[in-house]
Amino acid sequence: MNINYYKEYSSILNRDMEYKVFGDTGRICLAFPAQNGRFYDFENFGMVDCMSAFIESGKVQLVLVDSLDWESWTCQWRSPRERIEMQEKWFSYVTDELLPTLKERNDTREKAMTTGCSMGAVHAANFFFRRPDLFESVIALSGLYNAGYFFHGYMDDLVYGNSPASFLRNMPADHPYMDIYAKSKIIICIGQGPWENETLDGTRELDWVLKQKNIPAWVDYWGYDVSHDWIWWRKQLPYFLGQIEAFL
Repeated sequence: MNINYYKEYSSILNRDMEYKVFGDTGRICLAFPAQNGRFYDFENFGMVDCMSAFIESGKVQLVLVDSLDWESWTCQWRSPRERIEMQEKWFSYVTDELLPTLKERNDTREKAMTTGCSMGAVHAANFFFRRPDLFESVIALSGLYNAGYFFHGYMDDLVYGNSPASFLRNMPADHPYMDIYAKSKIIICIGQGPWENETLDGTRELDWVLKQKNIPAWVDYWGYDVSHDWIWWRKQLPYFLGQIEAFL
């Protein structure tokens, strides 16, 4: 497996950003870390190993993206507006700097896909639902998709724009994204075991919104023994990749 580490300057964030790439061909898959995590966590917790068959076969090129959650979603000492402005800058870094760099390096015009666990699932879904023109599929595991949870009821234009359960709820039926969603692969998975209570409620909310909007999605509820933990995410991700293998 070809592995490359990068540390590149972001003019949007005004700092160096790190990421790691596994494989050199296939669908670009951006993987986002769990809450306050770093780009190397996905590898350290065995998620790269569980995807190795898809990477080594050239179907997926996995990109481990670094986050800035500690400056945005969980930075309680900052004002909510400062926090969400940082989130928006990071979002722009991924869509306007990182992804174009990856596509140019791969000489591809294909849409990418997103994935992540816990807070990483929140990011994965947020990127997909906000920019389906850039991303053609999402596998989100154990996420909570209403930004109000992280901002304790504070709401403004940017918080709303980073809250899929909110902006999808109000998206008109004739919005051009609706046709794009219908042609995409949307997979949302959640366990019903230990430490999944809040994320289970969040997944049910998103599930309800998707159904109300007739957005086709596979929302899969796993058993009462399935906890909010890497041991299950290592089972879920390759399982769902196998289900959409022909789509990669």
